[in-house]
Amino acid sequence: MKQSNRIRLTAQSAEAAVLGGAVLGGGGGGAMEDGYAIARLAVQMGDVELIPVDELSDEQILLTVSAVGAPAASAKYVRPAHFIRAVELFQRYFAIRPNGLITNECGGTATVNGWLQASVLGLALIDAPCNGRAHPTGIMGSIGLHQVSNYESKQIAVGGNPYTGHYLEALVSGTLDTTARAVRNLSVQAGGVVAVARNPVTALYAKNNAAPGAIAQCIGLGEIMLAVSEKKPGMAAALAADYLRGAILAQGRVTSVRLETKDGFDIGLVSVDSDKGRLELSFWNEYMTVEIDNQRLATFPDLIATIDVATGKPVATAEIQSGQSVSILHVPQNSLILGAGMRDPALLTVAEQAVGKQLIVQ
Repeated sequence: MKQSNRIRLTAQSAEAAVLGGAVLGGGGGGAMEDGYAIARLAVQMGDVELIPVDELSDEQILLTVSAVGAPAASAKYVRPAHFIRAVELFQRYFAIRPNGLITNECGGTATVNGWLQASVLGLALIDAPCNGRAHPTGIMGSIGLHQVSNYESKQIAVGGNPYTGHYLEALVSGTLDTTARAVRNLSVQAGGVVAVARNPVTALYAKNNAAPGAIAQCIGLGEIMLAVSEKKPGMAAALAADYLRGAILAQGRVTSVRLETKDGFDIGLVSVDSDKGRLELSFWNEYMTVEIDNQRLATFPDLIATIDVATGKPVATAEIQSGQSVSILHVPQNSLILGAGMRDPALLTVAEQAVGKQLIVQ
């Protein structure tokens, strides 16, 4: 009999998943604080296992869950109940009961998205995220469905503060591009972020186009970093680089942060005075580029992450501040577990326009 590689999720694995996921968020993927709250609640509410996608039959249906919006938005208001509500509404209005849930990406919150919904609603949690790192647009997290002829995207968005009149529940159906832009606009109307359930696919499609094993990788990475976080936090970045087959580009002090929330995205530039010289990191939710003296050192979808030297924890673009000492981690894209949304260079065009940097390699 084939041995199962299922992972029983606990408070300890939740902490590891959030920490490792935040590294693979590459500056995005949501706040670790929110991830901890959701994951801990999930394991308190019931028993949850992380199931490898290869244990599913090909015809079983998987539903993607995600958060969409700008993490730095001051009026964002999305609660754990909103994530559950999105899945409930999806099942009700689209008359589809999925066999399992997958998250759209890795990140401080995103890695554990689906844990609570699975626990409360009795659904399986599957280790086949749409992408093994975080990404800024919905299309990038749609596992290549934009290339499937006549695919109709179905999405439910929930979020916003009811006390200020910004709460919304929305059903969206149409082409992937149209629905992705609509949900992004809804996140703005809701104050910055919405919980989303979207785009059912077969397990076979996920096996071939998603990022199987990426959540287990987040947990493994987090466990290694947690082992040194208290006594030797300065070692965490080097351990992460070794685990992910990457490298530390430089270490230094953040001298300035420019951040603007625009059209549902956080966009800006981080400057770091490092042991290698003055570095500039552009971001559009996630870090897009690292440059020194106008020389490109790393380009999305390579993983670029900032890790606080004092704490050993990754720092998201929505949270990084002047004066912090950080290590800059770089993992080449060919060392990452990436979904089909990262294999189409054309999807980088909007990111190029946002940050004003060339990302598509000719």
